[in-house]
Amino acid sequence: MNETINIVSLRQPDEIDDPLTDVLRSGARKLLAQAIEIEAETFLAEMRDLKLADGRHRIVRHGHGPERSIQTGIGPVPVSRVKIRDRGANGKVDRVRFASSIRPKWARRTRSLDALLPVLYLRGVSTGDFQEALSALVGKDAPNLSPSVITRLTAE
Repeated sequence: MNETINIVSLRQPDEIDDPLTDVLRSGARKLLAQAIEIEAETFLAEMRDLKLADGRHRIVRHGHGPERSIQTGIGPVPVSRVKIRDRGANGKVDRVRFASSIRPKWARRTRSLDALLPVLYLRGVSTGDFQEALSALVGKDAPNLSPSVITRLTAE
């Protein structure tokens, strides 16, 4: 029996298939990774003069941290942070630390998205409707935009 079967993939009604957004997210991920790498290399270049007693560099790369998603205007963008180690620190006082200005250590959302939330609130969107209103902007899986977070942000 030669029977032709057409398989049609089903999707949820609230899910939007947008190849342009997928391309933008992948491009943003690559650009963000490159920018963070350049920032770390610049920091290491500034610290090249710091040496240990045996002549080795005191400040060295130490891999990457775990990948984490940052909520942006085009949806979640996964990014990992560069880890830099100070091999010659005698304590917490004289330890040299690297802190990315592009991707702060505990950032979960971009600053522009944080600024958008109170504006939407002032335009009349109630706290309960934020999840629905923002799902089109940041994707349906917006884990860091619970009603309690939105209430706290609008209070600020």
